Amino acid sequence: MPHSSSVTAEIRQLDSGYSREARSLLYHAYRQEPSFGYLFESGRSGYEHRVRATIRELVKQHFLQDMPALGLFVEDRLIGVALIAPPQRRLGITESWAWRLRMVMSTGLRCTQRYLDYYHSVLACLPSEAVHVLPLMGVHPDFQGQHFGEQLLQALHDWCAVDEHSQGIVLDTGNGHYLEFYKRHGYEEIGEVAVGPIREHVFFHPNPQVSLGSMA
Repeated sequence: MPHSSSVTAEIRQLDSGYSREARSLLYHAYRQEPSFGYLFESGRSGYEHRVRATIRELVKQHFLQDMPALGLFVEDRLIGVALIAPPQRRLGITESWAWRLRMVMSTGLRCTQRYLDYYHSVLACLPSEAVHVLPLMGVHPDFQGQHFGEQLLQALHDWCAVDEHSQGIVLDTGNGHYLEFYKRHGYEEIGEVAVGPIREHVFFHPNPQVSLGSMA
């Protein structure tokens, strides 16, 4: 059933009870993303399995380490998810040897190494240590283009601004369709990362009264 763009979705903080729903939503949001296509070799058999496995392991480890996540709901259906890595705990997921082993077993050594190289290259672009990072964020394709992404972004900005130790939010995308969207919502491009032939753009959104100049 189509949903009107005037609908205001409900924001809830998620726990591990939403893990399965979050994994399914994020799989649908990321499987067509150019960066994932390169990282997990979309031209080779088993691509969708590798994407599912990666999303599964990232979401599982995120909740296992009790890191925050926000969900966007319409009529009690989860339609948007954002995993949030706070400043003090950013490296917790990929530095886990158990996580790395599960990734190698499910996606292969080459894809795991590609993902780690990409992830650490994004972290190298951070304007300071005192920022939140969004390792995964997405709106289900059935609900895209209806301003729900804007609602999720605003909720993220409000949530992260409460943390007095945070100066803002960093996210990245290799999808050219999203570049103007993020800029329009106050994001500043702070770096680029080469993901094979894809240019991954790294964006920063300052908390209120914080600017890149004041962080220097």
